Amino acid sequence: MSIVKKELYKKRIVDSEIKTYLANFGAVCVEGPKWCGKTWTSSYHSNSELLVGDPDNNFQNRHLAEISPSLILDGDTPRLIDEWQEVPSIWDAVRYEVDRRGEKAQFILTGSSTPNRKGVMHSGAGRIGKLRMRTMSLYESGDSSGRVSLQELCKGSMDSSMTGEVSLTDLIYYVVRGGWPGNLGVSPADAQLLPEAYLNAILDDDVQRIDGVKRDKHKMMLLLRSLARNECTTASNSRLLNDIKEYEEESIDRDTVAEYLNVFTRLFLIDNQMPFSSNIRSSTRLKQGEKRHFCDPALACALLKATPERLFHDLNTFGFMFEAMCERDLKIYAESFHAKMYHYQDYKNREIDAVIELDDGNWCAFEIKLGANQIDKAASELVTIRDSIAAEKGSIPPSVLCVVCGMSNAAYRRPDGVYVVPITALKN
Repeated sequence: MSIVKKELYKKRIVDSEIKTYLANFGAVCVEGPKWCGKTWTSSYHSNSELLVGDPDNNFQNRHLAEISPSLILDGDTPRLIDEWQEVPSIWDAVRYEVDRRGEKAQFILTGSSTPNRKGVMHSGAGRIGKLRMRTMSLYESGDSSGRVSLQELCKGSMDSSMTGEVSLTDLIYYVVRGGWPGNLGVSPADAQLLPEAYLNAILDDDVQRIDGVKRDKHKMMLLLRSLARNECTTASNSRLLNDIKEYEEESIDRDTVAEYLNVFTRLFLIDNQMPFSSNIRSSTRLKQGEKRHFCDPALACALLKATPERLFHDLNTFGFMFEAMCERDLKIYAESFHAKMYHYQDYKNREIDAVIELDDGNWCAFEIKLGANQIDKAASELVTIRDSIAAEKGSIPPSVLCVVCGMSNAAYRRPDGVYVVPITALKN
């Protein structure tokens, strides 16, 4: 029996990708952070399912998988195997069964962590296609009208339209609530309960289960709070160490920080934004620091105890959290049409908040601003950066310039060619 009532399912952007992957692979593995909706979405696309973590009958499903993984593979296809990483040998069993059957759309695997490769003999290349799922974008949660398509915008096509007024309190709520399906509709006063519970679940359970190593929960929390203070920045590991000393008056070993960051990455807790280079022949030296992000800005808010009321009176902090939310959405939308998102920063002090690179090699530059009063300055800076990059030998300038904003009531193209789009009007 399916865990999701298909008539009540709230559609996700990744749905179309899952259908495409099922048509082309024998199995699909949907990866992403806990509680982002992987199981519900995968169940929607499956015709039978087995939940490895089901506690019924003393975790009978897990015991069966450990004894003989092939025992759990029989069922109507596509068959969902949820949280396969709990028994890593399932991966090879699925890969073998896909080879034996020689058919597409046999299995859907879900995973909320990347396990050690110990016990896994084959990568699954060519048999198992991997998809990344994230928390809900504003369009998926119903908080964006979707009047503007990012894919069409990146082609230089957008119709101007009035998009409606957006209040600061609404934007703050969207950030603090996050994109967790289980958090939709909660009151602003209770919005941080789920992100707090998420962090506790990670530290109390998942961190050790990922590889059996017991780690210092207090030090991990110190590092998480430092990451929250440096959300949406390119802070290095050294900067994180200094930040912990400055704000917490404690210290962590450099190697420990690197180890913990690796664990957080494997748990899909952090989702950094990679640096971009428009052309490897460019004479411009680019900075290679990743922009720090949690998988959802609600986690940073929870770690900083940044309630809606506190953020309302601290717009500087909220500006970083708003940018993080926009970049989460841009990444979700861009990946749906096989584009990639980066950030740009060079040694001439030129920065672009978000860069979307298209399949054809063109790229688009996005600045993110909370208030409409910041649009003119942001647009001017984008034009200046584009023109200066165009003047450099070997460099390819952006083909589209856009300011993504919060408190604006219209989507339009300015006389200088820069597009302006409210985040609450955007979709994939």
